[in-house]
Amino acid sequence: MNQWKRAMETVGAWRKKARSAMASNALRMRAKMEDTAGQGTTEYAILVGVLVVIAIIAITAFRPNIEALWTAITEGINGL
Repeated sequence: MNQWKRAMETVGAWRKKARSAMASNALRMRAKMEDTAGQGTTEYAILVGVLVVIAIIAITAFRPNIEALWTAITEGINGL
């Protein structure tokens, strides 16, 4: 009976350690999932990339108008 009691105590200790380890791992995983340190930087990088693409498309689409405006500005400055 004494051996049985010791074996059950050992099993209980193992279970306690396993539960503690699982809880510790769960807390670490939750902390990593909640870590949003780089999220803002990534969002700004994506936003800047989209704005650059929009600017390139706008410049390409309105190139003749921009050239005419630029010519008028330079002629106005040269006429001073």
